[in-house]
Amino acid sequence: MAGPDHDEVADPAAVKRHPALFRTIRQRRNPKLRRSDITVTDDAAVKRAVKAAALGNAMEWYDFGIYAYLAATIGRVFFPSESPTVQLLSSFATFAVAFFVRPIGGMVLGPMGDKIGRKKILSLTMLMMAIGTFCIGLIPSFDTIGFWAPVLLILFRLIQGFSTGGEYGGASTFIAEYAPDKRRGYFGSFLEMGTLAGYVGAAGLVTLLTELVGSDGLDSWAWRLPYLVGGPLGIVGLYLRLRLDETPAFQKLEAGNVRASEAADPVETSAKGDLGNIFRRYWPTLILCIALVGAYNITDYMLLSYMPTYLSDELGYSTTHGLVVLLGVMVVQMLVINRVGVLSDRYGRKPLLMAGMTGFFVLSLPAFLLLREGAIWAVIVGLAMLGISLVCLLGTMSAALPALFPTEARYGGLSVGYNLSASIFGGTTPFVLTGLISLAGTNLMPAFYSMAAALVGVIAVAVMKETARLPLEGSPPSVETREEAAALAHAQAPEPRF
Repeated sequence: MAGPDHDEVADPAAVKRHPALFRTIRQRRNPKLRRSDITVTDDAAVKRAVKAAALGNAMEWYDFGIYAYLAATIGRVFFPSESPTVQLLSSFATFAVAFFVRPIGGMVLGPMGDKIGRKKILSLTMLMMAIGTFCIGLIPSFDTIGFWAPVLLILFRLIQGFSTGGEYGGASTFIAEYAPDKRRGYFGSFLEMGTLAGYVGAAGLVTLLTELVGSDGLDSWAWRLPYLVGGPLGIVGLYLRLRLDETPAFQKLEAGNVRASEAADPVETSAKGDLGNIFRRYWPTLILCIALVGAYNITDYMLLSYMPTYLSDELGYSTTHGLVVLLGVMVVQMLVINRVGVLSDRYGRKPLLMAGMTGFFVLSLPAFLLLREGAIWAVIVGLAMLGISLVCLLGTMSAALPALFPTEARYGGLSVGYNLSASIFGGTTPFVLTGLISLAGTNLMPAFYSMAAALVGVIAVAVMKETARLPLEGSPPSVETREEAAALAHAQAPEPRF
């Protein structure tokens, strides 16, 4: 019989029915872990949480996709100039402005999410994003109000950037804390499916408008429609998030009675929401997070945001042609991304992340050489090579990143690390690549930039710890059934002495 700290004991045969779960848990045996400490997830609640988080992520990347795919149009509407290159650089500089304020949003909203709850801050970020996106669609052009047009554009981009500072860290934390340990990769992959859905929606709408009204129609009025659509989408996302309960991990942390799998004593909660504590105690983890996210974001933005502009401005493809091909790549990624999440649960986060980083390092130059060939088959094969590498990262990163930080600092730590890296490396990617091509005089610079980022990513993945199938640090184990919980409590019971 188990001691008084174990209120339920299962047949040891249950352990054999769940070998993947208990093989790793046995390595972290904690004789004080009680059956009541273990979280048994509610499948319906998990699915609601995933849906609300993924929709918010889709909204975020819908906006950034719209801006990237309309970069040339935005340049003509808001930044009149004799030089198309100057217009494009001005447009991409404004794109990057939102990323410069993201770390501020992360430093403010992230610790607040650890202090007052994930749900409240995620609802706030959704509301701010919807307002910023909708208002951009209402701004008069430069020809109408002159200097104030780009000023207002920058203002609303700053609102979007600030809100985004609390979005990804919160959404990935929300899913990670709701999901059972052994399926965190699968459920986390839906967050990046939201990313792809946002890009697909943006690319599809821009392609449709381009075909219907042409370049002149886009410049005069049709560019506004994608932004105006963002308002109602944001309200739907806000409604879904307000209906959710707080994550089980945060509820237990707030109650002050958490017994994590790695520490028998209750988790210290006094440092919740302390930004200084994140930098003092978790700076090595922040550096690792920045390296992982930097490599990931550069490759992500290069393919999903910058590629249509590269195909049209550097290689001479029509805007519609480039978007349609990229749309196909993203749809295929959406079809396989959940399988990548499942693979990361089965084989680990590190093998999948290493495959993606290595893929970009090895395949970027051949892929861009194929893109320069011009034939449709070469463009498809080149983008597919990059797309396969990226989907290995997309399907795994949203489960790997939240596991870097403990529950008391997860939202804040991830928001700070993610947004510092996204600001420095992600949002600047289109601007940097446009400038590098102009300076170096070769359109292969995106390949070299991607390879450099991937090399950093390979090193970061090599030094990170494997977290698949393990409880989140600072949180109790999370399982799908009461049978698993009882078996886990039994597996961690003290060895009998004779």
